[in-house]
Amino acid sequence: MRNKETAARHHRLIYLLSVAQRRLQRWMAARPENEVTPAQAGLLFILGKQDGILMGEAGAALDLGPAGISGLVDRTAAAKLVERRADSEDGRAWRVWLTSKGRTALAQAKAGAAEVNAALTEGFTGAEIDIVARWLTSIQDKFPRGETND
Repeated sequence: MRNKETAARHHRLIYLLSVAQRRLQRWMAARPENEVTPAQAGLLFILGKQDGILMGEAGAALDLGPAGISGLVDRTAAAKLVERRADSEDGRAWRVWLTSKGRTALAQAKAGAAEVNAALTEGFTGAEIDIVARWLTSIQDKFPRGETND
């Protein structure tokens, strides 16, 4: 019975998720007070928790492959928000560190994220947001990164 009910209430979840993600990314990128892109903000958040993280670890935390994290670090370093340094124990590995400008941008990104999260959750109860968060997290479990072609 449950499958019939689910089929009758087709929510177009793939479409809704895709459109929501694009609109949110565009809206955030277009805000004049944002000095960093959403992707750069993600990297700054990671470094705010673990400054000097290995590039590969930062990429894994952001769900990016080697080329993706390399390009993101290059762009963020060009903006003088981070710097890349060789690992002291493994010369082949690189670590990423926040600069003073990056710390300032991180504080601004945190304030912006709090504002966006408030807008996203407006009109929903905490229990409803918990369900949405659980559903979004389950997508990562159902479709692990290693099982894709990227």
